[in-house]
Amino acid sequence: MPPVPSDGVSTDDRHIPFARLHNFRDLGGYRTADGRAVRWGLLYRADSLGKLSADEGAGEAERADWARFRSLGIRAVIDLRYGFEIDAKGRVPEQAGVAHHHLSIEHRPYDQPSLGPDVLPGPYLAERYTEVAHDGVKEIRAALDVIADAAADEAPLVFHCASGKDRTGLIAALVLTLLGVPEDDVVADFTLTELASERLLADWRAAHPDAGEIWPAYPWAPPEVMRLFLAELTRHHGSVRGYAAELLGVDEEFVDRLREALLEPAEPAQPA
Repeated sequence: MPPVPSDGVSTDDRHIPFARLHNFRDLGGYRTADGRAVRWGLLYRADSLGKLSADEGAGEAERADWARFRSLGIRAVIDLRYGFEIDAKGRVPEQAGVAHHHLSIEHRPYDQPSLGPDVLPGPYLAERYTEVAHDGVKEIRAALDVIADAAADEAPLVFHCASGKDRTGLIAALVLTLLGVPEDDVVADFTLTELASERLLADWRAAHPDAGEIWPAYPWAPPEVMRLFLAELTRHHGSVRGYAAELLGVDEEFVDRLREALLEPAEPAQPA
């Protein structure tokens, strides 16, 4: 069982159940170091929305999934996958009033299932995430801009990759850190993917029936992966905020705008 975030929010409240989506959850409720909280119903993270269907002839489960997705009032989708993944697996169905932003933040493909059992997930994935953080500067900054603009308009947004773990986890970690959420909760949010890991693995095996042994760490999300990644950014740039400032051009004005849009208002100070 992954660690529980310190906000005390039930994982059942944060995870939104779908039949075909396994890792769709609300980033609301996380507490910042200064006592504020991320607003509910504005920022979501997910696995591939290509599994959704708006076809009238879709099955009952697919129709229920589409209705639930529509009920969230999503106004913008950020798809972090490669173009070839979208071509192979599809994208979120087009709908009026919903902007689709394709921002492939990863530039060096790698195949996790094919890794050998001796590859340790913590060091290996942290190194891959660090590559993405430095290769995908343009796309990562664009994703942050889209998130900030949508939140300022109070327009719910979801960002996703294939399983909602790696690329999605990187963006979630950056956003939560910029908002002032403590590292322990950033790490705990990453590990919540493990509540979906068995279903994600079952989907992968169904799509690859002839595959033999796969990397034992796929698709788990151990906490040391995110801790090592955040430590690498700190080693290179002094802090995660330092990375965002130096490479993404994220200044204090942007952080203030992001916090104003995504955090609940600060409670007024009580009289002495």
